[in-house]
Amino acid sequence: MKSNASLIYGLLLVLGDALALVAAFVVAYLLRGEFSDVPVAHPVTGTTYLSIFLLLLPFWILIFGLLGLYSAQVQEKRFVELGRLLTGTFIGLLFVTSYAYMSNEIVFPSKLVPIYGFGLAFIFLAGFRTLARATRSWLFSYNIGITNLLLVGNTKITVELIKLLSNTKISGYRIIGVVADKVQAKERFPHLSIFESFDEAIKHLRSANIHGIVQTELYAASNKNNEVLEYSQRKHIAYRFVPGNSELFVGNIAVELFRSSIPVIAVHQTALIGWGRIVKRLTDLLIGGIFFIIALPFMIIIGVMIKVSDVRAPIFFKDTRLTRFGNTAKIYKFRSHKRSSNGLTPEEAFAKMGRPDLAKKYREGGDQIIDDPRISRIGHFLRKTSLDELPQLFNIVKGDISLVGPRALQVDEWNLYDKKDLILTVKSGLTGLAQVSGRRDLPPNERRKLDLYYVQNWSLWLDITIIIKTFRMVIGRIGAK
Repeated sequence: MKSNASLIYGLLLVLGDALALVAAFVVAYLLRGEFSDVPVAHPVTGTTYLSIFLLLLPFWILIFGLLGLYSAQVQEKRFVELGRLLTGTFIGLLFVTSYAYMSNEIVFPSKLVPIYGFGLAFIFLAGFRTLARATRSWLFSYNIGITNLLLVGNTKITVELIKLLSNTKISGYRIIGVVADKVQAKERFPHLSIFESFDEAIKHLRSANIHGIVQTELYAASNKNNEVLEYSQRKHIAYRFVPGNSELFVGNIAVELFRSSIPVIAVHQTALIGWGRIVKRLTDLLIGGIFFIIALPFMIIIGVMIKVSDVRAPIFFKDTRLTRFGNTAKIYKFRSHKRSSNGLTPEEAFAKMGRPDLAKKYREGGDQIIDDPRISRIGHFLRKTSLDELPQLFNIVKGDISLVGPRALQVDEWNLYDKKDLILTVKSGLTGLAQVSGRRDLPPNERRKLDLYYVQNWSLWLDITIIIKTFRMVIGRIGAK
């Protein structure tokens, strides 16, 4: 039978959110009313205040539900959950205020009460959700609330799923068996129970112990596929299917009626089309422009320092990079290389100094090398603090690149990566998902995968999350080299 753990957890979240909201606005009422010496403008008794709030509380929880705060997908993404909590708290407060206006009834005794309540509500909600997540993880370690999965298939996706769900304490899933060819599967999954056929699997595994079935490949015979699906339906077991061409279903997907009659699945290369593209550009102009104005005095100081260190060398380094649709743009950075290496490729620069062996080491290290001899003393500081990239704020305002996006490819890197055309569906970025997921500690192919994920799953909130993480990494000097 299907596991009820996710349902119970969802119900506990509803109850906890309701209690957090009540507690926040009760504390706000007490802070401004009972514990304050300043008289309130509109005296409201505690009983009246609480009764009105409890009456409107279900609608507030409904708003949370509409925002997806009780969806498992949102619960697994901490930053998304916090963003929607903030949005839901604000919308709920607007709803309560609108009720007071339309009913001509005084709800809040003072203007400070909703302000206090809003801040406290977000803090209480975030705190409760953090505690709930920690408690669930603790229960997972005692095998409480675990979802048992049976995998059907022996593909790369099967391997990825097993790796992804291997830490039961974090994932909450346990692989109880794999239906696949025993000879091949035993080599891949020696620690798991392997079943030659689906019939063998359900004979050894009681249906009550199977909470979900994930089929990662289709059988050649359609009746075998129907057998898996019908069994899951008959036993009320959750069933999921991973399509063979999984990349087809990654990104911005919409179900449409073609010519008003034929249902089709439209797979867009990116969500950055139409209004998404307009919002992205407006965000770049607004945030990028503000950052550029704030950074301008520091850029002048850095420019003077570079010029003082080497009068004959240029302050800026200009590099031709690929951006959206394969167009090229001149990207500006503060020069961090010594004048002797300026404008040369790594291979040319290392050969010039008689160290061609370093070029190979540089490429094998993911385009980085410890104590790079091409970099000046001030250059090391600029790179470590990421200040060398400040001039790219001008590129952002100009429209050459975006604040957030894939790393700008050099022209000579064009043929080194798969799916480069998909990555160039959007503008390159000053920062990106790859940079905040490990920066240069990640191998190049992993960075490209993250860039591709960003292109296909763009959202404004994802951009905000990446910007926040970038600040945290730069301030902490994490991974900068």
